[in-house]
Amino acid sequence: MSDVSGGVRRSGVPALGLLLPFLRPYLGRVLGAAAALLLAAGLTLAVGQGLRHIIDDGFSGGAGALNRAAVVMGSIVAALGVATACRYYLVTWLGERVAADLRRAVFDHLTRLDARFFEVARTGDLMSRLTADVALLQSLIGSAISMGLRNALTGIGAFAMLVLTSAKLAGLMAVVVPLVLLPMVAFGRRERRLSRAAQERVADLAATAEEAINAMRVVQAFTHEDAERARYGAESERSVQAALRRVLTRSALILSVILLGFGAITFALWVGGQDVIAGRMSGGDLTAFVFYAVLLASAGATVSELWGEIQRAAAAADRLAEILAVQPGIAAPANPVPLPAPQGRVTFREVTFRYPSRPEARALDRFSLDVAPGETVALVGPSGAGKTTVLALLLRFYDPTEGAILIDGVEIARAAPEDLRRRIGLVPQDPVIFGATVAENIRYGRPEATDAEVRAAAEAASALDFIEALPEGFATHLGARGVTLSGGQRQRVAIARAILRDAPVLLLDEATSALDAESEHAVQQALAHASRGRTTLVVAHRLATVRSADRIVVMEAGRIVATGTHEALLAEGGLYARLAALQFTDA
Repeated sequence: MSDVSGGVRRSGVPALGLLLPFLRPYLGRVLGAAAALLLAAGLTLAVGQGLRHIIDDGFSGGAGALNRAAVVMGSIVAALGVATACRYYLVTWLGERVAADLRRAVFDHLTRLDARFFEVARTGDLMSRLTADVALLQSLIGSAISMGLRNALTGIGAFAMLVLTSAKLAGLMAVVVPLVLLPMVAFGRRERRLSRAAQERVADLAATAEEAINAMRVVQAFTHEDAERARYGAESERSVQAALRRVLTRSALILSVILLGFGAITFALWVGGQDVIAGRMSGGDLTAFVFYAVLLASAGATVSELWGEIQRAAAAADRLAEILAVQPGIAAPANPVPLPAPQGRVTFREVTFRYPSRPEARALDRFSLDVAPGETVALVGPSGAGKTTVLALLLRFYDPTEGAILIDGVEIARAAPEDLRRRIGLVPQDPVIFGATVAENIRYGRPEATDAEVRAAAEAASALDFIEALPEGFATHLGARGVTLSGGQRQRVAIARAILRDAPVLLLDEATSALDAESEHAVQQALAHASRGRTTLVVAHRLATVRSADRIVVMEAGRIVATGTHEALLAEGGLYARLAALQFTDA
């Protein structure tokens, strides 16, 4: 997904500032981890002095001196172990906690975005950002930052101890430090770009898999398994190649740092060895110097490797910041107008609408309609006439390009979207079934409903018989997207959900399209009962399902071309009569 933020964002390492608000609530843990880190770094440096005392004092001072030096050394090591364990626990805890908070924040933000965003966003890409990208930031907080700071502090301290031990040899090492930093900067910038590219290829791979898995029945029905395997394989190969380009850059960085760092240690050891032979340096001093030199070189190598992790995390933060920067196009006004007592009057006034993805075409063209409380109005017409668009605009998934929509006399753009949608029950053409139990799916319409109310809604939707025949009845888990149910059964669960919502306005978008004749008759009776006393808008292609509507609105090209009852429209002729002639053998 491209940059959809529409605003200015920080890129590169500054993008990691995204994490600061998530770390702030855990300042105590952050300070505790910092204290443990400083203590561990100091104790690591103290190990070098312990080695010097063991060699210079212990070996020459007899068993007593050696024992004392060993006790001191053991104490330092024990304290180092405790400090390191505390640091590990605290930073790992922070990584887990912040990652959970960040995922929740991104998901919460996604739920506030409008349909326009999801028209262009890919589900696989969003899932990659919620999982893989957040995991990179979790690794950064829970490991990389701590290790990087520890090694940076250890490296600085090691260099200071080198100077104290032998200024001459420390000067040799000092020449190398700038040479190590140069490739870190040069390779780091390249790695950040390659990391972003690699993460986007992973997102493409997830999107390809998600699309194929969701459509697996179609894939197998059209024997496209080989084609989908090839497509996924090609995406997988592109992902691997992008990752390998990043790995090659990281490998070159590590190679340069190790060659420079440990090459300098080897040279310094040779020079120091000459000094020990000449009596200008003790064996203990040389041992301590080598220890600190190894610490410095190891710290440089580790920081260079972690620098790559930081660059990857920066790219991940950049991708998450894209989502968080998106502003919802549909939002409550600063001072929303409260809706009056529910009546169910729905009014469209000269509404014109163009879908953002198809701005050249008018989905609705100066559409006006007034639906009285308790009235059942059916919207019919050919595909693309704008019927479902009417329902989408009433739910305020989009705002009209021109005109206004009112519910109970209040323009819906002036009300809070949540207040508006609480007054509407919906049965979509493609019912959504969640990976939960039957009861939980029906109760989605009204979470506080009792078991008896859930059962009554299922009975009203003619769903009770097949639900009770399931292995665990209402407690049966339906699987992802309700794969264990037939199309008609899924539709009836969705109808039960809408009935349970008990809203003053009911929207039925091809609500009986997947039912057989017997079930359709039963559901029609249930819906007729559910529609009493509430406003109902019915979208239908099958005209037999809307014969009893109080009013039928015939639409074509986003406009109303006729209005009346079934009998009146048949007598009038025109589009409705032509559609009826195609569907009714007795027409």
